[in-house]
Amino acid sequence: MDDGKPTGPKAKWWSRPTAGRTTASAPQDASLPAEDVRAVDTPAGDLDTTVVADVSPVPVLPAQAAPPEPVAPAPLVAPAPVTSESGVHAPAATAQAPVPAVKPLREPDEYSTPPYGGPGPWAPAPPVQRPVPTPAHGTPLPPSYAGTGTNGAGVPTAPAPVPAPAQAFTPPSQPPQSSQWVQYDPWGAPRQPLTHPGPPLGSDGGRRKSRRGSLLVGALLLALVAGGIGGGIGAYVERNGGLTTVELPQAARNSGGRAPDSVAGIAASALPSVVTLHVSGTTESGTGTGFVLDKSGHILTNNHVVAPAGSSGSITVTFSGGETARAELVGKDSGYDLAVVKVTGVSGLKPLPLGNSDNVQVGDPVVAIGAPFDLSNTVTSGIISAKDRPITAGGEKGDGSDISYVDALQTDAPINPGNSGGPLVDTDAHVIGINSAIRAADNSSSTEGGQAGSIGLGFAIPINQGKRVAEELINTGRATHPVIGVTLDMKYTGDGAKVGAKGAAGKPAVTPGGPGAKAGIKPGDIITEVDGQRVHSGEELIVKIRAHRPGDRLDLGLTRGGKDLSMTLTLGSATGT
Repeated sequence: MDDGKPTGPKAKWWSRPTAGRTTASAPQDASLPAEDVRAVDTPAGDLDTTVVADVSPVPVLPAQAAPPEPVAPAPLVAPAPVTSESGVHAPAATAQAPVPAVKPLREPDEYSTPPYGGPGPWAPAPPVQRPVPTPAHGTPLPPSYAGTGTNGAGVPTAPAPVPAPAQAFTPPSQPPQSSQWVQYDPWGAPRQPLTHPGPPLGSDGGRRKSRRGSLLVGALLLALVAGGIGGGIGAYVERNGGLTTVELPQAARNSGGRAPDSVAGIAASALPSVVTLHVSGTTESGTGTGFVLDKSGHILTNNHVVAPAGSSGSITVTFSGGETARAELVGKDSGYDLAVVKVTGVSGLKPLPLGNSDNVQVGDPVVAIGAPFDLSNTVTSGIISAKDRPITAGGEKGDGSDISYVDALQTDAPINPGNSGGPLVDTDAHVIGINSAIRAADNSSSTEGGQAGSIGLGFAIPINQGKRVAEELINTGRATHPVIGVTLDMKYTGDGAKVGAKGAAGKPAVTPGGPGAKAGIKPGDIITEVDGQRVHSGEELIVKIRAHRPGDRLDLGLTRGGKDLSMTLTLGSATGT
């Protein structure tokens, strides 16, 4: 097989011509360039004239696309030596005249090792293999890329010609036209890199770059527009709760009318007549409720509501619509815990109708209106839970002058501090009582002067009693109390109300000429019934008497010396405080 080496006698680069042989055969081609004649001094001192062709080494052209399996190219070979008749090997050259010996510039290398040895033109060129194409960073290309004839971007390129087996040396003046080695110009313009990521440079590549830039700008603009639209949609969704409107089913608005006997109907009818009182004095202040009695501006409330004003304090009335007015005290009575104030210069007053407390039955629905804890226009509802409930309230002074005795209506409608003096109305929106006291969880019945909350035990002064006292306060400024003319022993712990042995300040226990003396009551008697109702204490007897008017006749039951007695008396009158 021809492996690209010369077929003649194998020349070795360390071979040396035999001394005395100076002739050489004529060159193979007369067109060879001029030869450089050099003198070589042999170690033996003989002059050997050798003609060396001035041939520059041919650079190796790297293949643009390597075949699947690189084939080592034939090594460059020196010109075929011509063997003379004497056996001396000499390169093909024209014989020249002998040249005087010249001393070499360096001592010869006994091992003749390049580059200091003396390889002659007959030495074969070192073997050169076709370089395997590699991409950047020296990574070998896969075989699929190395033999497909494409560049790094996959663009097909012309396949590299496969060089023919090397033949005998051809002078540089006539290079083989089919050899790829003479196509490489190391000083020419750089070719496209093998690993170029895109198509070959040129007008088409410039257009593609421009197109790629336009696509990038377009993508950025599209992203900005999409972002703006998305932000707008997001803001709309956040503010409106979605892209679609959600409408929940709802009943149509009615005229607002309610049945007159419903709580709403009762409140709508009674509220315009209910007022809130703010009272301030030199040492204390308070808040309570009242209601309009007539168009003249008279307002009924509790005595303990206006008591903080004293003789020099102020009373301000606030109506349900928010209007305010100054009020003046008309009259008060601590025994009944009632008071009347009057506003002037106020028009459009709506009096609250008065009912009849004698018609009330246990279980009847009621509505309480007031300003608990200064929350005006508050409406609560309940029932009448009891009647004729004897209660006493007050007594803070200690002398008994501020104690009120009430034969009250008991209700479970919530009543709290601030409800005092407000109306307790029935289903016809008629007043049947004046809210006055509550039962606290930690003490007995008391007025709302404390801060105890409602536990469902509220007490109201029956309106029949309140009407009589209000009329007297408006007409005379004072109220009268019904009396029987006896002094009771309040320390008695037995059942019933015991008449004392003597009265206050040494006076007789039974007032001479009074209602009791006329009926036959004596000291030490124990009164046990009033109009057929059992009496268990002195307070209850006072309450039962105060529930009547002066001049009313009472049937009394009593015990004297272990005997039960009964008698009838006519109530007298005393001026209250």
